[in-house]
Amino acid sequence: MATRDGALARAAASFDDGTLKARLAALVAVPSSSQEPGREQTLHDYLAGQISPWVQRLGFTAQIHANPLPGFGPILTAERIEDPARPTILLYGHGDTVRGLPEQWSQGRDPWVLREEGDLWYGRGTADNKGQHAINLLALEAVLAERAGKLGCNVKLVLEMAEERGSRGLREFVAANPALLAADALIASDGPRLEPGMPTIATGSRGSFNFDLVVKLRDGGVHSGHWGGLTTDPAVLLAHAISTMMDRNGKVLVREWFPQGGVPANVREALAGCEVGGGGDSATIDAGWGEPGLSSAEKIYGWNSFIVLAMLSGKPDSPVNAVAPDARAHCQIRYTVDSDTSLFEPALRQHLDTHGLQLVQVENAAVRMPASRTAPDHPWVRWAQASMQRSLGKPVQIIPNASGGLPGDVFMDHLGVPLVWVPHSYNGCKQHGPDEHLMTGPAREGLLAFAGMWWDAGEAGTPARR
Repeated sequence: MATRDGALARAAASFDDGTLKARLAALVAVPSSSQEPGREQTLHDYLAGQISPWVQRLGFTAQIHANPLPGFGPILTAERIEDPARPTILLYGHGDTVRGLPEQWSQGRDPWVLREEGDLWYGRGTADNKGQHAINLLALEAVLAERAGKLGCNVKLVLEMAEERGSRGLREFVAANPALLAADALIASDGPRLEPGMPTIATGSRGSFNFDLVVKLRDGGVHSGHWGGLTTDPAVLLAHAISTMMDRNGKVLVREWFPQGGVPANVREALAGCEVGGGGDSATIDAGWGEPGLSSAEKIYGWNSFIVLAMLSGKPDSPVNAVAPDARAHCQIRYTVDSDTSLFEPALRQHLDTHGLQLVQVENAAVRMPASRTAPDHPWVRWAQASMQRSLGKPVQIIPNASGGLPGDVFMDHLGVPLVWVPHSYNGCKQHGPDEHLMTGPAREGLLAFAGMWWDAGEAGTPARR
């Protein structure tokens, strides 16, 4: 007789016998970087040669669509409908990666070759996002095998190839195909866990709002000996502008950038007792940095942050004895859905003017990725938490939104689905940089967690249909 324990045992075996590693090695071997020119055919090949045959073997019908926006990667959709009366789960992933950067990887490592070292699997996309959607599909395969080809629920898949370029075209595609993608919940994987040993559910993501601070005073540099002390230095003016926006301890002073009601009660409740771990080898959690009075978890999952991503004045690689003509800083606000982004730019302009900084201009201000959030106590979120805890035998932490960006807003806006993000990676995985890797412990747990959810979605007790 098919059993839940049997399905979990099959999922565990697919890790222990090397099946996941072999599947992931094949996916990593496709150099599907959407950020490098000339990879257009490779992006299509990832879907046509790897994903489409795999899901078709699992009983899906699959189709590859051109991106609605020219110049961006294609989108695969697939569906496996057993009974329209049963719940439908929407699974999301992306098969494109950032640049390979082979010259920056440690000796002996190749971004397009999976390499095992201890409990880490190195390779571009192992964590972001090939390893994550491979885990979810392999878990589904285990449950289908245990149930002799039946699942008991319906599954739809959307896998894009332009996420690393801002998911360009995804919104337009989902908006044009609501019936094709209609589902009861999105349950998918991207991003890091709270910490490596803590299974995590994120119910949304912070958004990003970017802008440039620009001080341009003259057409060219002027001699530092003749003009230093007489003419305004744009770099100093820019530094003063930033110092009025944030104090030396990281408290943001443009208060209109924050949710006016503070951290919402249900967010604060979800984060009560939540400990934020490190997991990296180059960053630290500095207790005195950021918004006073908030826990580390509230700072990163329930509040907004301001970051200077880049600053430039003169030629740092080859300084000359001149007062530079201009200075520029590229800045970012990571914000939650509780914020009014329409206030961000005018509030900054007023703030700078109040401090006598009219020469500092604000340019290119815009939302780059919108924020999203499903209520942490939503029935589908609690259902997923209960299922995972049953499978893993340990607590599962719910966080109201991931600290990074995800395209969940697209699915909420056009499909009305709740978001259940179950990440299989961790903060130290080095995604987007050299030596990206997947940690095997969270990967194996991810297989068990998803096998349990696929099994439970085919049983009674799922949340009510929409």
